[in-house]
Amino acid sequence: MSTTPVQEVRAAADALIAAFAEGRLDDYFGSFAPDATFVFHSTPQRLGSTAEYRALWQRWVTEDDFRVVRCVSTGQLVQHYGTTAVFSHDVETTIATRAGEETVHERETIVFARAADGSWPAVHEHLSARTAG
Repeated sequence: MSTTPVQEVRAAADALIAAFAEGRLDDYFGSFAPDATFVFHSTPQRLGSTAEYRALWQRWVTEDDFRVVRCVSTGQLVQHYGTTAVFSHDVETTIATRAGEETVHERETIVFARAADGSWPAVHEHLSARTAG
């Protein structure tokens, strides 16, 4: 039985989230296309490539001993549009820095695009703070 594009995108998103949560950075950053873009509420500018995001991540590690302790994804939705799909969810992430641990509540949208080899790399990520409610 073959898989549907929605199932393939959900699997790609699950792999990306698991790699993030487990600190497998090569797998995490490998989930994105090289020219993916990133918009985070915690950074003042849009990041224009996966390499730029990875360099920022490394700066967080170097300057503040940043690491992800755990990540829980809920409320997942995949919307499929031909060779593109939008994955959105709520994210609860516990991070550790020199200041200690903090849990942040966010909403995230990740856009996936089917590659020539049939895979679904992420091409854009947008993260925003989730308000209480």
